[in-house]
Amino acid sequence: MILPLFKLGTLVLKTLSKPIAARLKSQAAHHPRFRTLIINVAQTNHKFSTQLQRRIYGHATNVAIRPLDEEKAVQAFSDLLGEVFIFSALRQKDDDLERELVLLKQRVDELEHHTRGRGIAGILNLRKNEGNEGKSQAQAAPA
Repeated sequence: MILPLFKLGTLVLKTLSKPIAARLKSQAAHHPRFRTLIINVAQTNHKFSTQLQRRIYGHATNVAIRPLDEEKAVQAFSDLLGEVFIFSALRQKDDDLERELVLLKQRVDELEHHTRGRGIAGILNLRKNEGNEGKSQAQAAPA
């Protein structure tokens, strides 16, 4: 259930990032300082990722890296921006799921506490925690 929703969510985010990329390109065409900033960020990212890939694959890292041309740099920046947006959205989702998991564990613990001693598990003493509690109570009784 979650996997199709995850795929749908990433598809929606990618679709929404395309107009943002087009807007960035048009703004970069009109504002030279903004264009320079975008190109510098994209070139730095390109250099970093290329060096990282070379290290991973065991290639020489002291080789000169050809810079991207301006159009490719603007496109690379818009792609990077879209990935950062998607990653931050996924990170938020991950944090929300973690909080929900903690709450569910607390509710399960509360339910186990309230139902302890009831039902078949209580009659047959199949609960792990009750066995440990019984031992600690038996040790505490003689003292």
